[in-house]
Amino acid sequence: MRKRLQPFVILLAEDEPADARLVIFALDQNRVEADVRHLVDGREALAYLRREGERFATAVRPDLILLDLNMPGMDGREFLVAIKQDPALCAIPVVVVSTSEVDRDVRDIYRLGASGYLAKPLDVDEFISGIRLLTDYWMSLVKLPERQ
Repeated sequence: MRKRLQPFVILLAEDEPADARLVIFALDQNRVEADVRHLVDGREALAYLRREGERFATAVRPDLILLDLNMPGMDGREFLVAIKQDPALCAIPVVVVSTSEVDRDVRDIYRLGASGYLAKPLDVDEFISGIRLLTDYWMSLVKLPERQ
């Protein structure tokens, strides 16, 4: 794996605490060296990315966003539309991590500009393996834009 000068930052937008813990557990099991910023819905994640309000004034731009599709308030689709229309945010890769395997959902998120779609398998070991492959790809293989 290529060493970065800055820590790799992952923004996790996930409203279900158990699912967020599972993602973080999978990252830990794979010894992924990343700073994970967990937010509970699309509105909060967008405020973080735009550094809105005192809470997010010094927010670090993520290298990768892991996005739940079905969240209350602003769901994953609305979030994708918002960031892909924002010139300051549109280059951040977004991977949807969802329990849905409905083809329409998969097509929709790619049409809206997602970089990938990971269906959450029922088997925890399969999920841990999927997260390993996902992070190996984004953290080691591809060239990401520098943070702004």
